[in-house]
Amino acid sequence: MTNKVAANRFAICVRNKDYEASLELRKLYPVLEDELGAKHGMIRVIDESGEDYLFPNEYFVAVRLPEAVEKRLRKIA
Repeated sequence: MTNKVAANRFAICVRNKDYEASLELRKLYPVLEDELGAKHGMIRVIDESGEDYLFPNEYFVAVRLPEAVEKRLRKIA
């Protein structure tokens, strides 16, 4: 596993069944690259604890933001 930022750097949570304390619906989450997780249908995001964890891909929709917005979000994260 690497902790590099993924190509789709942010994703919106669209489902949080069994992870209600870790994920908020309709919230934007930073995504980290995880090749092994991706091979198993998982996505690595920084959750509500501030730590990065793997969650099922179907719990998120990847979004592309303008570069200026991404830079700002990374600074405050």
